[in-house]
Amino acid sequence: MDNIVWVYILEGYAWDIMPSKGENVESRTIDHEMPKETAVRSKKRKSDVAVYLQDPDEVAEMTKKNQCGALVCWNPESVHTIPCSRIPTPDNEVDQPVALNATGFSTQYTFKNIFVTPTRSSPLPVLCWASSDDVWNNLLKKDDTYSRDIHVMKKHPHLQPKMRAILLDWLMEVCEVYKLHRETFYLAQDYFDRFMATQSNVFKCTLQLIGISSLFIAAKMEEIYPPKVHQFAYVTDGACTEDDILCMELIIMKELKWRLSPLTPVSWLNIYMQVAYLKETEEVLIPQYPQTTFVQIAELLDLCVLDVKCLEFSYGVLAASALFHFSSLELVEKVSALKWSDVEECVRWMVPFAMSIREVGSSALRTFKGIPADDMHNIQTHASYLDWMAKACAYPQVDVDRSQSSPIPSGVLTPPPSSEKPEGTVS
Repeated sequence: MDNIVWVYILEGYAWDIMPSKGENVESRTIDHEMPKETAVRSKKRKSDVAVYLQDPDEVAEMTKKNQCGALVCWNPESVHTIPCSRIPTPDNEVDQPVALNATGFSTQYTFKNIFVTPTRSSPLPVLCWASSDDVWNNLLKKDDTYSRDIHVMKKHPHLQPKMRAILLDWLMEVCEVYKLHRETFYLAQDYFDRFMATQSNVFKCTLQLIGISSLFIAAKMEEIYPPKVHQFAYVTDGACTEDDILCMELIIMKELKWRLSPLTPVSWLNIYMQVAYLKETEEVLIPQYPQTTFVQIAELLDLCVLDVKCLEFSYGVLAASALFHFSSLELVEKVSALKWSDVEECVRWMVPFAMSIREVGSSALRTFKGIPADDMHNIQTHASYLDWMAKACAYPQVDVDRSQSSPIPSGVLTPPPSSEKPEGTVS
């Protein structure tokens, strides 16, 4: 008798009453006569109740409803107009003839063409798991959906473009300290710029809170093990508390209308590099490009996004233009389906930034403890970007014009033909 469990269901909760050791179960007296106030069982069910028992009262009520059927509640011979019309239900449907057109489909239904031809021809190879045209069209659609305001700084007279550059440079440094991915930083940059476009008259004292909260959201979107909120508050050196970050997080997400999945410039660069170095289409989702080359081009992107003028270009054009400075126009057209007229303005704007990087030399691939070797290039790194940016702005206009005079600047990346690609390029 020690294994007997009495289960009572009262007001939607399950209670397990176990007899204590040595207690005689038969000696328990149970009063089956309940007060009138609790005689009628509550129809409310709690979502956390583990045991579900259907209420006999509900069963009887549902049976009564099914037996009622359609009740005549209005006299059709009355001179008054019927106030309501009967709506068919699954239990009592009204059979009506359906007219078919020449194609055999009902005329009351219309079909929308879901197979939309991409605005640019797809450079993607034949995929075994999806249509390459559909995948490419979705990428282009997302790039157009997440638009940015190129006049965002005009809405904040108390801020200067250099303040934005300093903030983004600091966020890169935070990403490197916590070993966050490049995608995490670029998501934070996108959230920050789009949020600032929804606001006006933001003061300098609030800028760091917006930036670290954007990075907090991006880390939860991208990282498997994102840092905790107290770790983000710690790097602000007391300027932002945990509660401040949590409150700003909700404000940012509401202003962005929970649209948190843009296709960032580094994502586009990953696609372009993969198409350029792809050897086996069966492994299209596995990176097959050199990590060092990817890091060098990503470093140019890191420097360019510090300039507020980057908001004038789409993310796909930014990535293609950065690739252009390390390759050739032929390769850019092959992997992005963009023409020279599409990237010319962005390429020429990037010239001083590319010149500053080539003067000091690109950074080597860094290693991080606890990060797999094939993921090293995806970790966001920090360099002297503010110094490089100042150097780019200090270039004489004559030198910049001379660099822009050639439509195709000499690059350092020219992928060899597929037959000459070394086997060791797979990362």
